[in-house]
Amino acid sequence: MVSILCALRHHADEVSCCAFSPSLLATCSGDKTLRVYKTADFSELPFSPLSGHGYGVHCCCFSSCGRYLLSCSTDGSTIVWAANTGEVAAVLLHPARSPLRACAIAPDSSLDGTVALWHFPSKTLRRWSAVSEARVVACCFSPCGQMFVMGCTRGDLKLWDTDINLLHAEKDAHDLGVTCCSFAPPFKVDGCCVEFRLASCGQDSQLKVRIVSQREGAACVMTLLHTLISQSAPVLSCAVSSDGELLVSGSVDKSVAIYDANLGTLLHSLKQHDRYVTAVALSPTMPWIATGSMDRTVNVWRIGDEVSGTGRKLPGHSRLLVADWSEEDVQTWLCEEGLQELVSIFKDNNIDGAELIQLNKETAAELGVESVGLRGRLLRKTEALKAEQSGSDDPDEFLCPITRELMKDPVIAADGYSYGRASIGGKNKTSPMTNLLLQTTLLTPNRALKTAITRWKSSQ
Repeated sequence: MVSILCALRHHADEVSCCAFSPSLLATCSGDKTLRVYKTADFSELPFSPLSGHGYGVHCCCFSSCGRYLLSCSTDGSTIVWAANTGEVAAVLLHPARSPLRACAIAPDSSLDGTVALWHFPSKTLRRWSAVSEARVVACCFSPCGQMFVMGCTRGDLKLWDTDINLLHAEKDAHDLGVTCCSFAPPFKVDGCCVEFRLASCGQDSQLKVRIVSQREGAACVMTLLHTLISQSAPVLSCAVSSDGELLVSGSVDKSVAIYDANLGTLLHSLKQHDRYVTAVALSPTMPWIATGSMDRTVNVWRIGDEVSGTGRKLPGHSRLLVADWSEEDVQTWLCEEGLQELVSIFKDNNIDGAELIQLNKETAAELGVESVGLRGRLLRKTEALKAEQSGSDDPDEFLCPITRELMKDPVIAADGYSYGRASIGGKNKTSPMTNLLLQTTLLTPNRALKTAITRWKSSQ
């Protein structure tokens, strides 16, 4: 069970990032501010909001000790704040004054494909180097503090040591570009081999988990462990719980997905935000998740009952996608839905989750469900189950890729994709889907799609 503890609506623009310390929650926004809340009651601290950036704030994070809060902005600066007083401890300016998109406790990255690595105690620049031909939009530090990963709009993930030596390059890790990456805090050491887990997400609507391993004297290796596809649009943010058991992601489809990080199974899909979800964070000490959205709201969720504070799940079919249900899971579901008389039929025919989602009127009759009323109830329950796990009732091809809302006036841009006219407006110089330069800003009405949407709406 997941329930909302509170909804924070203090930002005047879209929420771009959330971060927890053991006692505080920080949020930042395109309104150029950060806001800081006590996790005891989620009241805003007296010195909040924090104003110091000249442009929108893209990312924020706490130091491991919780004493400092870092933020970076389009203005090319990373500000170090005293977390308990809101005072500015340092202002770290990117050497090229490039707009900054992401920051972590040691490295920070910029939109020009460079990385600046700072010595945190002295607040002095340690190294600065070009690391990508594309724009760098994501970075995270390994739990050991000796490596960091950067993701770019080209879709590559690159692993570096703190001397900015390239350890491994994962080409095309995400088609159309990486949006976020996060290491799981726990790691394993087995003899001369160290192993980490890395989560990343991208414009390809996928969340991926990789094992990053290195043996003494050997090169680093990245091995794909899970590819998670429960969200139907670009995944913008991801985070891993402090024990490595839970994985959370936010998407353009307005949903928040919570997974079992080890099994790669979907536990919950949360759909409270009105616009796409740009930020997710997990508390290091409490069973809480914070999610930020383009709707200017930060929702704080409590994970209870099914998921404990340590991230352990109670057994049960409800934490799996229907296609992954066993025969026993299907039989349990039948009992929960008041269809106990069908259990023996389903058991005799070995119906598992994959078979259940393919069920229709003809196959129900073939199974020997002779009662018309019982067959109708079964089909209605099955359709409701599929709708519950698939999310939006609107066909995905009718939704604008930018707003994830039903298109009223669909137009075709130079990249070949269809958008809502109000969303793209003829002003975009780069493609919202590919990040590549558009040859022209002219928009062509997609009359066939508009007719199909109108016909579909009239049938509802």
